[in-house]
Amino acid sequence: MTHPSGNPALDTVDGLVRLGPRNRWYALCRSDLVRRGQLTRLRRLGEDLLLWRDSAGTVHVQEDRCPHRGARLSQGVHMGDRVACNYHGVQVDADGVVVSVPGSPGCALEGKRRLRTFPATEHADAVFAWFGDPEDAGPVPFVPPLEIADVEWEHFLAYVEWDAPWLYSLDNLMDPMHGAFLHRKSHTMSGGRREAVFQIRETDTGFVFEKTDQVGVNFDWSEWIDTGMYWVRLEIPYPATAGPGGPFRIVCTATPINETQHAAFFWRCRRVQGWERDAWRFLYKTRLEARHWAVLEQDRQMEEAMPLDAWDRENLYQHDLALVRLRRIMRSEATRQLAARQERAGAGRREVRA
Repeated sequence: MTHPSGNPALDTVDGLVRLGPRNRWYALCRSDLVRRGQLTRLRRLGEDLLLWRDSAGTVHVQEDRCPHRGARLSQGVHMGDRVACNYHGVQVDADGVVVSVPGSPGCALEGKRRLRTFPATEHADAVFAWFGDPEDAGPVPFVPPLEIADVEWEHFLAYVEWDAPWLYSLDNLMDPMHGAFLHRKSHTMSGGRREAVFQIRETDTGFVFEKTDQVGVNFDWSEWIDTGMYWVRLEIPYPATAGPGGPFRIVCTATPINETQHAAFFWRCRRVQGWERDAWRFLYKTRLEARHWAVLEQDRQMEEAMPLDAWDRENLYQHDLALVRLRRIMRSEATRQLAARQERAGAGRREVRA
């Protein structure tokens, strides 16, 4: 039943919740972090990863572990279409196949697929990978939200790494009410009431958590989306002085680094085309971007200051319905995945005995 990474935390429900349920796509980093001819090491979802580009520029994501002795491949040599371990020269290709063992040509290791390799893709300036369980479980199609998929929308990516559990960011994103307090001095969230009643509205891919008595004034709703990857979408009304494009939408996701750190991705989006696209890009870079980073800084300070046992001493109320639902979703998925892993292990033992 042990997880392929060897991390014992991933063999428990709590560990899977804290480090991210498997059989999902996750965003790893900005695309420009993975440069041609270089090897990039990342830790995501409690696993050590190697990211690199082949000679055609295609990004690859693999376990950062040489199949020979477990040395870090990220300390090795980029060879165009393969990576060579710097310890004994063992060469592994983009499919995880050992293509050469220079110290012992023709040995049994050659030609074997021995390196865990993750299906990967790039979209909207970010690198994404599929974390399957079992590790050879094929990915579902990668389906991003409309705002970063449709050519009618323009977007900018803000990427951060924070010293807080990834679930704190998901809680924050699914909590529209904090906008009226924490961000009350923001240029877009200063209006509206500071009390509200919320409801949950079902969708085909998740649910919307929205105020029942205020629309289009402040941060009034959040949408939880599951398309084989966890996304959050929200909308911030914009004044006419912010340029063309109507309301400002943010598409977000978060990825655990480990149990106490995470990476978060915020695509700031507006539906603009032609000259309006150029006008909004100019306004964003010259006037709006710095203000958005200031809002993120408020979120960072709040999340990083929260104790790691914050959930254990909460007293939730009506505004927190979305948080309760989200946590149930995560725990249910982690429980289901561990049960499936246990069933596979039992079937394997029965097959051996037969």
